[in-house]
Amino acid sequence: MTMKRSIGTVLTTLAIMAAVAALSAAVKFTSTFKSLDAGAVSFAGKKVAALVITNDDSLRVAGEESLVRELNARGMQAVATYRIAPKEELARADTAKPWFEKANVEGVVAVRPVSVDTETYTTGTWVTANYSTLWGYYGYGWTSVYAPASARTQRVVVVETTIYSVPRNQLLWAAVSETNNPRDLRGFFEELSKEMVKEMQKQGLARRAP
Repeated sequence: MTMKRSIGTVLTTLAIMAAVAALSAAVKFTSTFKSLDAGAVSFAGKKVAALVITNDDSLRVAGEESLVRELNARGMQAVATYRIAPKEELARADTAKPWFEKANVEGVVAVRPVSVDTETYTTGTWVTANYSTLWGYYGYGWTSVYAPASARTQRVVVVETTIYSVPRNQLLWAAVSETNNPRDLRGFFEELSKEMVKEMQKQGLARRAP
């Protein structure tokens, strides 16, 4: 996988786009993966952690809260990760894992901004060692966060979403989405959360509790 530009550019670009009132395009899923075991897992009525993997605190908090609202609306008991684990212990699997276990979460929905252009994903991506287990992905995800770069006008924001079962330590579902010219940071994550959870629901992973 080759990154064309730094994800840090996204944050500055979103502010610029908000200033000029650019219109936000719809979220488009370009690649998805579903484990053969996903049908045996339901998060309905269960506690699920919403995780945004980024070093930008405002982005992380806004994104996790948006995701929590959408997950709760579909019958889960979602909690933002920033509320259950200290910031300084989040970036490493070995220090973060006890906090997730202490919170008794059944699943983790992780969202990771990838780039501001296109990244090539293939079916084989989701079955590599970096993705197959929650804690294997956790360490990889946090080491693949990109630092801010100089501001440039961009057009496509690429985001990766992964869903893990905590008891199974297993990847259940994954997707890559693209959004053209998002208008602002809050609106971007609200729209992304809605569309991502809708897609989860289509796959049977976000069913409403009876």
